[in-house]
Amino acid sequence: MTEQQFATAQDGTRIAYRVWGDPEAAQRVALVHALAMTADFWAETAAHLVPDCAVLAIDCRGHGASDKPAGPYTAGLFAQDLASVLDALGWDRAIVGGASMGGCVALAFAQQFPERTAGLALIDTTAWYGEGADAAWEDRGQKAKVSGLASLVDFQKTRWFGDAFRQQNPDKVELPVGIFLNNDVDAYLETCRMLGRCDLRAGLGALATPVEIMVGEEDYATPVAMAQALQAAIPQSRLTELPGARHFTPLEVPDKVADTIRRVVARL
Repeated sequence: MTEQQFATAQDGTRIAYRVWGDPEAAQRVALVHALAMTADFWAETAAHLVPDCAVLAIDCRGHGASDKPAGPYTAGLFAQDLASVLDALGWDRAIVGGASMGGCVALAFAQQFPERTAGLALIDTTAWYGEGADAAWEDRGQKAKVSGLASLVDFQKTRWFGDAFRQQNPDKVELPVGIFLNNDVDAYLETCRMLGRCDLRAGLGALATPVEIMVGEEDYATPVAMAQALQAAIPQSRLTELPGARHFTPLEVPDKVADTIRRVVARL
């Protein structure tokens, strides 16, 4: 595992991050994890991209080793945090990728910082969680607050991984469970609220960079229809649907996720 480092966001929040490979590599990739995960979510994907690419992954605010200030949180704020980390590294631009929540942050980054976005890799994600999302996300966050994160573990495991993967790879399933249980419940609630409010659809048509979208065919957290809606709305976007995969494809099939990022590289 690469050494953990820290950058300071505009409001003074410390953001933890890791870099795999040579930070001066010609191709630079910045990755944003799913809800309640950390930079380590991307370790296997990064292993497939190094040494051809330098790979940065952050712990979003409220997650992992990053500071956990009071909310409200927004995808735009998380995107600004990523920009601060890029500044600390001296990276002017990068291919930006994200999974689930991280895809929302990647989209927000591309909309706020188009000149810094070389390309986008959108993994098992959406620009909008749909009607009633605010109430659904509030309920999930409140359950963690009232009953503890452990009360959500069984729900999360089936949401993250397909049945066969869970049976065949118990150790790989328990790794994100451990990270999930280590979350701060107040920060988790604020991040759930962020996702419930998130609506990035208005800016999709203005994206002018190569975009690769990938979704597991068994994903019901951000189902194929959401990925298809992204593809229809984003110019220069292409969609890959993965048979047999569910929601946490960077852990289920990291080689396929790396292939998606390489397809962005090939289009630059």
